Amino acid sequence: MGMVRLITGGTMAEGMNNRSFYKKFFSIYIALVLQNVVTLSVNLADNIMLGSYSETALAGVAAVNQIQFVYQQIILALGDGLVIFGSQYWGKGQTGPLKKIAASAMHAALMAGVVLFILVSVFPDKAVGIFTEDRLIIGEGVKYLAVIRFTYVFFAVTQLLLAALRSVETVKIAFQLSVLTFFVNCGINYALIFGNFGAPRLGARGAALGTLTARVIECGALVLYIYFSSNKKHGFDLRFRDYLQFDKTLAKDYFKIVSPMVLVQGLWGLNTALQTVILGHMTSAAIAANSASSTLFLVVKSAASGAASAASVIIGKTVGCGDIPRVKEYSVRLQRIFVMIGILSGIFLFFLRIPVLGLYDLRPETKEMADSFLIILSVVSVGMSYQMPTNVGIIRGAGNALFVVKVDLISIWLIVMPLSFVMAFVVKASPAAVVCCLNADQIFKCVPAFLMSHYGNWIRKLTRE
Repeated sequence: MGMVRLITGGTMAEGMNNRSFYKKFFSIYIALVLQNVVTLSVNLADNIMLGSYSETALAGVAAVNQIQFVYQQIILALGDGLVIFGSQYWGKGQTGPLKKIAASAMHAALMAGVVLFILVSVFPDKAVGIFTEDRLIIGEGVKYLAVIRFTYVFFAVTQLLLAALRSVETVKIAFQLSVLTFFVNCGINYALIFGNFGAPRLGARGAALGTLTARVIECGALVLYIYFSSNKKHGFDLRFRDYLQFDKTLAKDYFKIVSPMVLVQGLWGLNTALQTVILGHMTSAAIAANSASSTLFLVVKSAASGAASAASVIIGKTVGCGDIPRVKEYSVRLQRIFVMIGILSGIFLFFLRIPVLGLYDLRPETKEMADSFLIILSVVSVGMSYQMPTNVGIIRGAGNALFVVKVDLISIWLIVMPLSFVMAFVVKASPAAVVCCLNADQIFKCVPAFLMSHYGNWIRKLTRE
């Protein structure tokens, strides 16, 4: 498998008619969706296995995963920032600045991984105790955390390497790695959670060992892929030494754009974690119900996430070419696709919820609660599938990251979270009503996304001449 051949952005943009545009988009989109689906299917498989093993173990792991989710959002933001810059430089045919920005992104990601590792190592009980007061759940969470913390650095390296490859339209390797990770993780989990094949019965700790092993293999395989496939004749020769360099000017450019992205995605991850805090303090069953429903929702969300990533690459590369009219033309085409993705995702989630929940061994009240959450989320997914790719893929992908930051800060922290706290602890509304409030932003953010993409000034050329 070799790296993609360098194709200058101008040639691509000039010759991309309707047919070639859709071919380009869906070739990137399908690979990214499949990767996301398989990756999240690992979490889904973990949840189903743990749900069959013990509801307490499931709740403990779910609590720890909220910590990881915040961290993962920060790492993904660093990668997304790299893609915004990298795709524009790729469109110009300049890989030197791309590598230097990739190095800055990697340094920041490694620092974040090390800091989190230290914090959860020193304060494990307090970290899990944020989400619940149940000592049994905290105990299971600490067992899981003791192992899963070693995955943080491996995850950071893998994601930043994949972001660099995505910047130059190399996406198939991500799917191949996710398939490898899926089978390794599921196989080890099946053995270690339940004690099958003569293995010890480790429960939550067994699930963590499966994930750790899979992350190490995933990272190692990617490093080997890059080492053996990078070649100058393909236009993008990525080597270890490239990550030892530091360009102050380009690093400043990168962090100026990525800092607000890290802030808002970290806060969004915190918002998701606070959902568990709110629901967990309403009723103990809500943690397990939320874990089951949100994990399936995230799998379906892969369609929107893949659309956002694919759009970001195409829009960023076209901006780098300097063909602004074509950028706007692509924006309109992409938004039509997003609407269709949203409708199909909502229908799919609505009908998929019944057979998937049937795989969990949960108490009837917990399963009923999860079912009501998923009905709500099937509606939410329609709006999310339009606003997220439009905001993140088109507007942010074109270089205007600050608009998305403002929209998220206002919608989440001035509207959604205050309203949710009031509904949960003042009005004493049902968990289902609180879930509606927690996800309301996915609907009303469609309005600013539409207005900005059609009537606003959202195109920014970020590259240096």
